[in-house]
Amino acid sequence: MARMSESGEPIEPVYRPKDLADFDPGRDLGEPGSFPFTRGVHPGMYTARPWTMRQYAGFSTAADSNRRYAQLIAAGGTGLSVAFDLPTQMGYDSDAPAARGEVGKVGVAIDSIEDMRELFRGIPLGQVSTSMTINAPAAVLLLLYELVAAEQGVAPAELAGTIQNDILKEYIARGTYIFPPGPTLRLVADTFAYCGARLPRWNTISISGYHMAEAGATPVQEIAFTLANAKEYVRTALRSGLPVDRFAPRLSFFFVARTTLLEEVAKFRAARWLWAHIMADEFGARDPRSAMLRFHTQTAGVQLTAQQPEVNLARVTVQALAAVLGGTQSLHTNAYVEALALPTEKAARLALRTQQVLAYETDLTATADPLAGSYAIESMTALIRERAAALIAAIDEMGGAVAAIERGFQKAEIERSAYQVAQQIESGERVIVGVNRFTADGDGAYEPLRVDPAIEAEQARRLDRLRRTRDGGAVRRRLDAVRRAAAGSENVLPPLREALAARATVGEVCDALRDVWGVYRPADAS
Repeated sequence: MARMSESGEPIEPVYRPKDLADFDPGRDLGEPGSFPFTRGVHPGMYTARPWTMRQYAGFSTAADSNRRYAQLIAAGGTGLSVAFDLPTQMGYDSDAPAARGEVGKVGVAIDSIEDMRELFRGIPLGQVSTSMTINAPAAVLLLLYELVAAEQGVAPAELAGTIQNDILKEYIARGTYIFPPGPTLRLVADTFAYCGARLPRWNTISISGYHMAEAGATPVQEIAFTLANAKEYVRTALRSGLPVDRFAPRLSFFFVARTTLLEEVAKFRAARWLWAHIMADEFGARDPRSAMLRFHTQTAGVQLTAQQPEVNLARVTVQALAAVLGGTQSLHTNAYVEALALPTEKAARLALRTQQVLAYETDLTATADPLAGSYAIESMTALIRERAAALIAAIDEMGGAVAAIERGFQKAEIERSAYQVAQQIESGERVIVGVNRFTADGDGAYEPLRVDPAIEAEQARRLDRLRRTRDGGAVRRRLDAVRRAAAGSENVLPPLREALAARATVGEVCDALRDVWGVYRPADAS
């Protein structure tokens, strides 16, 4: 009996030429750097330079995270990736009642321009590429970054990086939303327009399948739901009056890399082909960059185990290999201890070293797309492409991603897949080394990195000092301007920037938007 893939399709014991009877190299492959970009978005891929090694980090205070960034850069990291704590992700200040017990726990606490200034102290923002995993208040954190860069003398046009800014997957799988879909999509479109005019090198969105995959989405569901969300963002931008080729070249994506290496490689190839045709055939994009699916990858945290954590080193290596063979533009490798706690400096450095071994000690960077033409890979790519396209078409028939979200379609599909995996692990049908097979007594003690709970009080003191020393009248006027912009039709980012420059806090500007736009309440939350 054939083994089944993560997406529920049979994997044949042997693939032969007959399995590629409908395969057309010109139509389905092309050349690296050419439409439909199946083989990669750049002609030379890693033969020109390796992928960006962007380690995701952030915890405790801005000063603590700043020290970790300096360590990662010193260890050879080539890009920064900022993790924010839950209050920041939800648009609350650290002294808000809703923030209690969560300050600095799963990322860094950023309350104001002063925290952002401390976060990047000593880091030349004109010379690094920074990714920020932030969604509902993405525009706010981007503006703080721009303001701090200006203090360093760096012009907005010189800044390079990415904000996640992908709110639709929050409604589906993650939950760090603030506003209802309508005004949130308007904020996304405003960000596209603002960056198009002021920050041309900035990736305005990183449309994420990663979090849906971590919640249980199969590879087919991951790319289908991600691309369906991407189509919704494109339609929103077009309705706002932006020409497709003005904003589409700065769209980017974010996917997971699992240990099922062959299927993951095929997934990435299928996603590139699908996006190229969506942009060219459905939206009429003419700039080749608009049809390039450029993506960041993170290895699958959900597959890491607290039992025998050293085994995670092998898992992460296989996952990273899948991402590289799949043609990722940047990569974060999880530390082996992340099922237990935030990674220590040593664990984070070892995760980075895993990428460096792949880049510099193997021949992966010697040739572009080494798996092209493989009977197994091309057959899997075609099947994933077909199944994902059918799922995207089903969402389109519902009226698009937002309409499907309101019906609970994507969430229900992901939950069904997650339940199936849980059953397979429980029955032993799916082997998890060290968990349901090959277990061992006494896995050994590990001393985790702990966040000092005193930082919550320290952040509150910083906020109190900020509010006492700023011009309160100027802040109120700027916040009123934010409310007027939100209630009208002008781009809301310029008044947001002025409020933040006047030292308004993240929570205050988000509250100003809440006053006008309200907050999202999912239908099943009542």
